[in-house]
Parts: sequence; structure tokens; C-alpha cells
Amino acid sequence: MRDDEIKKVAEEVARILKGAGGMKYMMPGDSVAMGTSGKVFQTPLVNKPAEKKEQGSGRSGQGDCRLEENTCGPACQNCNPLNKYTAGQVKEMGVDRVSFCNPDQASSSIAGMIDHTLLKANATQEEIGKLCGEARRHRFASVCVNPGYVSMAAGLLRGSCVKVCTVIGFPLGSTTPTVKAIEARDAMANGADEIDMVINIGALKSGNDHLVAEDVKAVREAARGKVLKVIIETSYLTKDEKVRACRIAKQAGADFVKTSTGFGSGGATVEDVALMREVVGPEMGVKASGGIKDAKAAEALIKAGATRLGTSASIAIVSGGQAGKGQY
Repeated sequence: MRDDEIKKVAEEVARILKGAGGMKYMMPGDSVAMGTSGKVFQTPLVNKPAEKKEQGSGRSGQGDCRLEENTCGPACQNCNPLNKYTAGQVKEMGVDRVSFCNPDQASSSIAGMIDHTLLKANATQEEIGKLCGEARRHRFASVCVNPGYVSMAAGLLRGSCVKVCTVIGFPLGSTTPTVKAIEARDAMANGADEIDMVINIGALKSGNDHLVAEDVKAVREAARGKVLKVIIETSYLTKDEKVRACRIAKQAGADFVKTSTGFGSGGATVEDVALMREVVGPEMGVKASGGIKDAKAAEALIKAGATRLGTSASIAIVSGGQAGKGQY
């Protein structure tokens, strides 16, 4: 679907919602309008966290990646999440897509590779608030939340180095390319920095690679300027299907391939991550997700080629503990 066609569909949905009165969502200290037009911040996204302010300025001296005077990019040496590894070790991993928040004494080098995740259907606002607080404190790469919580997370993380990641076509991947594209646009309007989309798994298994490619291309076009991760759900795929899915994602211009939703029959394995890294090469990211419970498992996946980890056991991983039962 072309960009102008997606725009027309989105405008029609917005018109219908406007006629029905739209929706309002209020957060402490903010007034935001919310609908298919997405979140509109009343104040710009500046480094102004509420917990610490300099007298008379309202600005924080936190010193993170979103400071106006310190805009970091992928090549920033201070933002390398593998800063505890030597250059030779990183090269041996076949990884060159690495970037994350500036670490400090309270943060772990692995923290900047973690998408701190809460995607369960019954997640409450209080739990999302806690998730964002933990992400700020440990300087995780992002929080990964369902689309309905993107606006809230974006507000809570305003001014921090932590990005907001959300999921599209989740967890089944069986919605149409048009729906996924509009869902991605709405998420971006609400404040999403990164998009994790699920491929059309059934189409891939049917041998309809064209439909799978059109699916990814539609979201890639809709999410221009944002990081796009393509979830291939490895537990449902044969080796050949994993290879084809990774090639399709790469050809469509995705930034990462991702192992799992965490809702399938299995999660990330070292073997799958190594295969995905081999297929996409060093220029793409590989995100391992699902079943990562401790630092040992995380380290094994990183050594296999993962440059991002999706997990709800983030605190246990950075503290050297063990995840509780039922964590993603």
C-alpha cells in the first residue's frame, strides 16, 4: 500500500473518531490529546525529568543521550553497550550495530542492550509506571510496551535516554499490511521510537514470500526514521523458513530481526541467534527475546550475535540474579 493511500485511510479513521467525540487521556502534569492522530505533547521533548531540577532552570544535569548538547549516534564510543569487551571480541561476534545510553557507575554494560519488556494483557498503569522507573534507573535501551501504553510511557520517559518501543501486529502477525502500517503510524504519533512488528507467519509457511515482503515493506515505509525490528517467531519455523524470513526483512530495509514474541511455543536460542546473525551479516541488528532469565543466558546470546535482548527479567540479568516464574 502506498504512503498516500495509508494517509487517506488514517484521515478517514480520524474523521470518524472526531465525529464520535474522540478520546482524552490525562497524565499528571500533562494534558494530551489522543486518537488516531496520536499523542500531542503540550511541551517539547527536552531533558527535564521531574525527579531532579537545577534551581531556576527546570533543566536536569543528568547527562544522558537526549541532552540537546549531547546528541549521540551509533558511532559514539561512549554509547557502546559492549564497552567491557575488547575490539577484537566485538569483531569476533560479527556485530557492528551497537548503540545505547551513556553508562554510569550504577548501570551495567549489558543494560544498554535490553528492551525492558511488559507485554502481558493484564498489565496495569501502575506496572507500566514501575517499568519506566526501572528503565530510567538502570538506563535500559528501551521499554517495550503494548501500543495502548505508548503515550503514557513516552510521557514518563521524557528527557531520559530510554526509548519507547512498541509491538505491531502482535502477537499473531496475521493482520493485513495496511492495518500494521496504520498501527505503526499511530504508535509513532503517540511517542514510539522503535517498532517491533510480527511477520505474517502463515504466509511464510505457505511459501508466499511476496506477501511477507509486502507486509514488512508497508511497516518500513510507515515507520520511516524509526528503528524497525521484524519478529519472525523462530519456534514455529524450519531452518529454511528462518533463513527466508531474515532475508526478506533485510531486503525490506528493517534494522533488526527478532527471534520471538514471547507468546509462541518457544523463545530465543543460541542456535537461532547464530543462524540469524549469519544470514543478515554484521550490518543488521539481531534481537533475542523470550525465555532470557539470567545474565548467563544473556551473555551466551550476545556472544552468538545478539545486539539487543527483549526480556522482563531485566533487573535479574543486570544484578546477576534469577528471574521469577512467568517472566518473559
